[in-house]
Amino acid sequence: MHTQLKHKPVKWKKYQKHNKPKDRTCGRARFKCKITGTSRGLIRKYGLDICRHAFREVAKELGFRKLR
Repeated sequence: MHTQLKHKPVKWKKYQKHNKPKDRTCGRARFKCKITGTSRGLIRKYGLDICRHAFREVAKELGFRKLR
């Protein structure tokens, strides 16, 4: 279908307008990790917005220290 529409620029623009993914306003998919881009295991406290995997790598650089 895409190859048929590419030869018709007006219809292609209309197709893209109505079939693009919507911007999320709520839910898990709204926030993504700044480092890896995943939305799973996200730590948002203190405005970090990084996943737990990336946090373990950069925690010392951010000033966190392990208590145990």
